[in-house]
Order: sequence, then C-alpha cells, then structure tokens
Amino acid sequence: MSRQLLQGDQACAEGAIAAGCTFFAGYPITPATEIAEVMSYRLPQIGGTFIQMEDEIGSMAAVIGASVGGAKAMTATSGPGFSLMQENIGYAAMTEIPCVIVDVQRLGPSTGRPTSPSQGDVMQARWGTHGDHPIIALCPSSVLETFELTIKAFNLAERYRTPVILLMDEVIGHMREGVELPDYGTVERVERERTGVPPEWYKPFENFPADVPPLIPFGEGYRYHITGLHHDERGYPTNRPDEVVLWTERVFRKIDRSLSDILLYDQDGIADADTLVIAYGIAARSARHAVEMARQRGRRVGFLKLKTLWPFPEEVIEQATERIHRVIVPEMNRGQLALEVERVAGRRKVRRVNRADGEVIKPEEILIAIEGMR
Repeated sequence: MSRQLLQGDQACAEGAIAAGCTFFAGYPITPATEIAEVMSYRLPQIGGTFIQMEDEIGSMAAVIGASVGGAKAMTATSGPGFSLMQENIGYAAMTEIPCVIVDVQRLGPSTGRPTSPSQGDVMQARWGTHGDHPIIALCPSSVLETFELTIKAFNLAERYRTPVILLMDEVIGHMREGVELPDYGTVERVERERTGVPPEWYKPFENFPADVPPLIPFGEGYRYHITGLHHDERGYPTNRPDEVVLWTERVFRKIDRSLSDILLYDQDGIADADTLVIAYGIAARSARHAVEMARQRGRRVGFLKLKTLWPFPEEVIEQATERIHRVIVPEMNRGQLALEVERVAGRRKVRRVNRADGEVIKPEEILIAIEGMR
C-alpha cells in the first residue's frame, strides 16, 4: 500500500492501469482532460498505446477496434463528447465488445459551463443510444472510489462482454484526496475467457450453453464477422425473428442474472429509519453530512449511497423504502434518478432536492428537506 495525494481524474487513470488497460483513445475536453494526460505517459511505461484522436466519434471507434484486437481499452470525455459517442456505444452493445467509457459530467446542455459540476448525464448513460439493450453505469463519490470503480468497470466489461460507463462529475474529477493504493499486482483482474473449440467451430455470439460466449481477439486464427446489424451466432446479419429474440434475451439475461455482482451500494441506519436519503456521486457526500446532522437532532434517518446507477437497483430500493414514510433524493440535475426512485417507491413518498446551476448541493439544503417532511 502506498499513500498518495491524488486527483480524481488521476485516480481514474491509475485504476485503469491497475485493471490492465493497455489502450486509450480520446480527445481533450474539460473536465476529463487530465485522464488523457495521465494515460499519455503512463501507458507507454507499461508497453501500452495512447492515441489522441480527431474527435470523440473516432475515439470510441478506436477503442472498439482495440478491444476486438484483444486490448483492454478505455476512453474519457464529458457531456458534449459523450453525446458524440452514443452511436458507437450502441455498436459496442450490439457486438458485445468490452470497453470502458468515462464521462466526467459538467453542466449542460450544449457547451454549458465546462468547469462547473453536474449530474445531468444519468439518463443519457442509460438511454443515450437507440434500441433495446442493457448497460452498466457506475458512479464514484470519492477519489478512492474512483480508483476502485474504474477497476470494477474493466472487470465487469470483460466478464460480461459489454461497454461499461463510469459516471464521474467535475468535483470528483478535480478534487484531491489522500488515498492508499494497493500494489497493482494484488488487484483483481478479470481476463477474457478462452475457447476450447477449433476455429472452424467457433461461434462468437453463441447463445448456449453460456450467456457470455468467449471473444477471441482478431489475428489469432479465429475468423468471424462483426456487424451492427442483428446477427446470428456466427456474426452474420439475420432477419429471422427467432435469432433476433435469442440474442436480445441473452444479452439482457447475462446482466439480469448477475445483479449480485453488478449492483454496488452502501447503506446505513435503514432498519429503524422513517426517512431515507438516496444519493450518488458528489451529492452523496453532502447527503452523508446532512444525515449525520439530522441524527444529532434526533431524527431517524437512513442513508443509501448508490455506486451502480444502471442497471437500476430496483429490488434494493424497493426493500429499503418498503417501511419508509419519506424518501429524499438530492441530485445535481432536475430529477433524473428521482424518476426511477418514484417509480419504485411511489411518487408521494419522494421529495427531490435539485440543483442544476453548476453549484454543489449543500448539506443544509438536504437537512431542510429532511426536517420539512415531518
């Protein structure tokens, strides 16, 4: 273990290195540029590759290509660049290409305020690209969690053959905290499963017996087809409904059956609470302080911090709010995740605390909401 003073963006880059990332393609954009800067000198140190691309569209395409070639690959961006990446993120979902996309959120829409924090890309992370497909999105609330969840993002991407989004925000990306990082050799690394069948038998999108078929890198003698069209088990385009349904059911099933591995959260004091605060990212830090202040005043308040936003932890929320009378959801947008909480817990239970002006929600604002719901 080594104690360091790290910026959130730097911790993200170091987490990628610890996870085994060997390829980064990106385009500079505030407040994610520092991730690219760190990767530009860290990757050559370990024999990896850094490429500054012409734009975010090319960046995402390069990451997909590198992953098909066998590399653990990542890009990093912010809101406007994240919008440009959506078509290729959908391509990665359709072709089941593992990769990590970091979105350090800033205030929008459009150019917005590049140096101001926001949590306005939550729904875009889930629904930004078109069509029906699952997605995994993780959200850290500290520098250390950024390091840890970056590693987790790579492991989930490789284990389930899927793009994974790391939703940071400007404050987490730019703040510095003292953290103790483990020896990178001790970090869990999920590597791609190999196949025991000869090349002529290999089916890159086989529906049985496993939900996650092995992905063999190009150049190793296993020839197969990759297309953004709906495809059969060998990767060739198909219009047959039975083959399309098999693919759709499998890609959702591989996520749904693994929620115990994917859903990450911290909960505290929920059992005897009558009020519950649900938060994520930088807003979770203010929420934690507000909960502590409320408890000092004799309030029975529970706290649920979400680290996985997508897939939405529906059963976790349902169980946590079952006997709760009031639910507070603070977030730095107009109420994006609150929509999901309301869907599960019931709209009448939920009180939103929102800021979409580039300023962090203060603990006092959350405390007012807690005490105002007596």
